[in-house]
Amino acid sequence: MFSTKTGAASLSILSNSCLIALKLVVGVLTGSVSVIAEAVHSLLDLVAAMIAFFGIHMADQPPDEQHPFGHGKVENLSAVAEVGLILVAAGFVIYEAVNRLRTGATVELVEVGMAVMAVSMVVNILVSRRLYRVARATDSVALEADARHLTVDIYTSAGVFLGLLAVRLTGFYILDPIIALAVAVIILKAAYDVTRKSFGGLLDEKLPPEEEGLVKASIMEHGGELLGFHELRTRKSGSMRYIDLHLVMAKGASLEEAHRLCDHLESDIMQKLSNASVTIHCEPASENEHAGGGT
Repeated sequence: MFSTKTGAASLSILSNSCLIALKLVVGVLTGSVSVIAEAVHSLLDLVAAMIAFFGIHMADQPPDEQHPFGHGKVENLSAVAEVGLILVAAGFVIYEAVNRLRTGATVELVEVGMAVMAVSMVVNILVSRRLYRVARATDSVALEADARHLTVDIYTSAGVFLGLLAVRLTGFYILDPIIALAVAVIILKAAYDVTRKSFGGLLDEKLPPEEEGLVKASIMEHGGELLGFHELRTRKSGSMRYIDLHLVMAKGASLEEAHRLCDHLESDIMQKLSNASVTIHCEPASENEHAGGGT
């Protein structure tokens, strides 16, 4: 049930909904700003999971007349939207923590706060592992961003747990807002990581070197049938990879031979790179003065 992209996103929505309710109740009971900050963090994780869910659903729609290259970049856009939510969460946590540092406050029922943080860590470890596994299998940017949020939540919950433990052992209530500020820094780091990955797809950044290397290796396996290649261009849209290149055929090669080679190359590349669309343009050797090899 949770092995598909939409199924994994649904699992994230369900787990975050339960954790939000639990953290809000405990945060109000204990008066802990760090626990309340964690509740807000989970609330934004829930919104991010919902954005990922709908983004994945739209991205999986097939190409149409208005979108001949598909809707893959919706995943990148949803990941960017999630970044905005992460920044809002960080701002709220910083505001509340600074306010508590200025006014001072006590924390009650510390053990209850520690217990809910422990539950949050266990739940998010299990859910984030599932999301990462499905994200890798389906190459989903939006699902990976959601998994990153939950991973950050694990670390922040651990920080709040240790902070509450320190409060319980020492009685220094000022540790609670200080830990909340540390949580905010971790949240900002997560926003930076997601932004870098998301904008790469929106700006048509080329595929990673190892993936381009697979394309080049497939071409060079047919070195005896062609003289070289050039104009290799790659990009990614959501989970789809787009590859186009020019092949330099031996002088005198027939159209049938060129077509057969292109079909074989396309099939070979698509076997090595999932969700790939390959476009090949053939040129006779006489039209390319650098026909001795690929660039």
